[in-house]
Amino acid sequence: MATHTHPPPPIRFHFDPLSPYAYLAWTQLPALAARHGRAVEPVPTLLAGLLAHGHTRGPAEIPAKRAYIFKDVVRSAHRLGVPLAPPPHHPFNPLLALRAATVVEGEPRIRLVDALFHAAWGGGDGVEGPERIARAARQAGLDGDAIVAAASAEPAKAALRAATEAAIAAGVFGVPTMAVDGELFWGLDSFGHLERYLEGDDPFVTGAVGPAVVERWAATVPSATRRLG
Repeated sequence: MATHTHPPPPIRFHFDPLSPYAYLAWTQLPALAARHGRAVEPVPTLLAGLLAHGHTRGPAEIPAKRAYIFKDVVRSAHRLGVPLAPPPHHPFNPLLALRAATVVEGEPRIRLVDALFHAAWGGGDGVEGPERIARAARQAGLDGDAIVAAASAEPAKAALRAATEAAIAAGVFGVPTMAVDGELFWGLDSFGHLERYLEGDDPFVTGAVGPAVVERWAATVPSATRRLG
């Protein structure tokens, strides 16, 4: 009797083109996923919504951190051999780009996300405005005018809201976040942990670290708080 095996669940890639780290992660994730027989499912996720939910500011909104991050991103891109050029403005409004990514699914979404990231961080002219979104969609082999029209309609707006709310419910607080088998891996520097998890060498998988450690952390309460202004 023939047996049928199902492919493992995909790695859900929560992204916002506003983040240069999401761009760098996107350039590396497909190869990592392929090494472990996983597909990649890009999930448009509004970073501003995550930050608002967590009552915090984005890195680019803190001057000293903004200056540090831009140099760190350049160093990371150089190490990875990835082309990098800043967008015309940063921070910028990524809403239309994110909504455009909700309009298509499967391989077309992957191509569109790739084109949007290239336009934002790979030497393009940015992703703000209908003309730039349509141009990126055409470069991805899609109908740019149709993508922009759909992205501007209420269903796409609702889809992005729902995706962001679902991400928050799943514990996502920033981008890029890779979600796999219920585990979250946040940031470009979590790729080592992600790969070890996919290899079966994660300490929570092997039993090297037991659930009591996590339970103790969860039960720990603060003895001091600070006022956020």
